[in-house]
Amino acid sequence: MGVGVVQGDERVPARRVFGLAVPALGVLAVEPLYVLVDTAVVGHLGALPLAGLAIGGLVLAQIAFQLTFLSYGTTARASRLYGAGRRADAVAEGVQATWLALAVGVLLLVLGEVFAGPITSVLTGNAEVADAAARWLRIALFGAPLILVTAAGNGWMRGVQDTARPLRYVLLGNALSAVLCPVLVFGAGWGLAGSAVANVAAQLVAASLFLRALVTERVSLRPVPAKMLAQLALGRDLVVRGLAFQACFVSAAAVAARTSTSAVGAHQVVLQLWFFVAMALDSLAIAAQSLVGAALGAGEERRARGLANQVARYGLVFGTGLGLLFAALSWVLPRAFTPDAGVLAEIPHAWWFFVALQPAAGVLFAFDGVLFGAGDAAFLRNSSVFAAVLGFLPLVWLSLALGWGLAGIWTGLTAFMVLRLGTALVRIRSGRWAVTGAVHA
Repeated sequence: MGVGVVQGDERVPARRVFGLAVPALGVLAVEPLYVLVDTAVVGHLGALPLAGLAIGGLVLAQIAFQLTFLSYGTTARASRLYGAGRRADAVAEGVQATWLALAVGVLLLVLGEVFAGPITSVLTGNAEVADAAARWLRIALFGAPLILVTAAGNGWMRGVQDTARPLRYVLLGNALSAVLCPVLVFGAGWGLAGSAVANVAAQLVAASLFLRALVTERVSLRPVPAKMLAQLALGRDLVVRGLAFQACFVSAAAVAARTSTSAVGAHQVVLQLWFFVAMALDSLAIAAQSLVGAALGAGEERRARGLANQVARYGLVFGTGLGLLFAALSWVLPRAFTPDAGVLAEIPHAWWFFVALQPAAGVLFAFDGVLFGAGDAAFLRNSSVFAAVLGFLPLVWLSLALGWGLAGIWTGLTAFMVLRLGTALVRIRSGRWAVTGAVHA
């Protein structure tokens, strides 16, 4: 991977990039870190509750991921307005995104309560695991509107280059939840349900703080349908992109569940580590998104193109370091999540794919941030669908048919990442993403 992928000068000091990236890293890492804590706590209840958490948690995570336009799309629009000197208009994008979050979140809560059982049954093929997952999910879904409000809040604050307040808000909520989880699971004797209640508590605190922040901005809180429709136009492409990811990760969980209870538990451990590391790498993408959007909004195409080079180099170094770290922890870290011998025996079949992918992931996520900041949603949609259809999905379902197990599932993930990286590199080199102006959707 060469570091000079586009022509342009690096005119953004490293301290500016990392000044945004480090607090963003905290925000991005807190939620998966809580899930890792939750996984470690529930893992000590046994393989069945861990498998239930794996499936229920996957459904909730995919709901949130499917609506990433509430954060990433809002940042893309708000950052361009901020770069054009229109801060109040940038915050107003957050108001409309929050209204969308509440409406969609309530709808998801209602639908989820009705269909939690059938969904988990389809995913697992195991009645005991499906029942455990559905019980967890029905409680955790009360946090769905709150999760989406938090996403919208993160979106507009990143757009105005404020990543410090979101860190405080999310830390406060999840610190409370991390304390509550073992207390409710073991102390109160609620078992798996205790982890779901703790999850909702975290989301309630964080969402309340983001709502208060909007009120203190003193902008109109009135819903404006035209602006919400404009956000949905950008969101449409990001939703399709999210569906491609959802198809991949749901298929992987379904195949793991049909392999064995130990396999799905092992997949849960490594996948949650993957999500945690992905969020850490994505901190550079958040900084790139905010800075690239502001540069393009201000008409500074050369600066935006230079940032693509800059964050790609940072991502490569960061990803390589993480890969080396997790390689060194391969014999220690899995035991922090579960003492189950069957699960521990399955983990290495996924672990080394996870380690080897980190450098490529660092560069890819940096490019994703650049393209998100540019509002290049159509390309992000097309490249993700292409990689899913030609890479991940054929291999993951062959794994089920041919009995390849976790190694086959993670081979599919590797193909997915390699194809996405290749298409992103071509797009960045072309420069066609660097369209200037206050709004590009």
